[in-house]
Amino acid sequence: MDGKWLEYEVDEACAGMTLESLLRKRLMVSGRMLQRLTRKNGLFLNKKRPFLQRKVKAGDRVKVLIADEAETSLDPVPMDISVLYEDDAVLVVNKPAGIVVHPVREGQNDTLAHGIAYYWQAKGKARAIRPVHRLDKDTSGALLVAGNSFVHSLLDKQLREHKIRRTYLALVSGYPGGQGETGTFSEPIARDPHHPIRRRADAGGDPAVTHYRVLEKFVAFPGIAEHAVSLVEVELATGRTHQIRVHFSHHGFPLLGDTLYGGPRIKGLARQALHAHRIEFCHPVTGERQGYTAPLPEDVERLLKRFRQM
Repeated sequence: MDGKWLEYEVDEACAGMTLESLLRKRLMVSGRMLQRLTRKNGLFLNKKRPFLQRKVKAGDRVKVLIADEAETSLDPVPMDISVLYEDDAVLVVNKPAGIVVHPVREGQNDTLAHGIAYYWQAKGKARAIRPVHRLDKDTSGALLVAGNSFVHSLLDKQLREHKIRRTYLALVSGYPGGQGETGTFSEPIARDPHHPIRRRADAGGDPAVTHYRVLEKFVAFPGIAEHAVSLVEVELATGRTHQIRVHFSHHGFPLLGDTLYGGPRIKGLARQALHAHRIEFCHPVTGERQGYTAPLPEDVERLLKRFRQM
């Protein structure tokens, strides 16, 4: 894939399918996109414009236009972008804490998306910025971005079908279990009607499932943490706003630094102790399972080092 065209070689498993069935079932082309492709000469079979009902055979080459118009982008803003992986289809970056992913109000020009726009502009790519998922402003770590709308639709489908694995590391107050023990929180989550930002566990909310494993346990240390602390690995089965923060707070284990949800203030930590440590997905073009790990940021690493020395 060169950023505009996707080329696919028909294998034995797809031989005998109509071109339309191949496009819909194997390449996940929507009906709307299929209409656009046929209108705008965006579809070729062995370098010729095909009939959609033609049956394909092994070795046939299908070429699909996946970005037929120059895509508008945000104003580029110089920013250091830490890239974990990149190709024409996807970009995985290590988002720093303290910056929002995408503009949420008019005139906002200091988001990670603006920085990615600058990064892509320097590479000669005029692309819209399409994050596949979100991270809170003060959450750091791995963020997956699609290279175009077609790839975004494929990755969004993986997200909805729980095929994208997102693993976080968090420092929480107290002991949600013994070292090595696992657990699951499954309370639905809804907006808090008494606060413009906060969410809460609510039986009438949206389904939310959070799995966790206790990695390390630390005793209280006056001057740093007045209560016991645990390092937990967290995996999301759903992706509700503030899900990890809400679930751990609801069960009495708020994240360190997360004052919005009752977490204790920690010297040297100006945010919630939450880091998107790893993301795994099937590459939308090759189908290969891929995973990328974002190293711990300095503030969390420094805090962990203190706890481990106690």
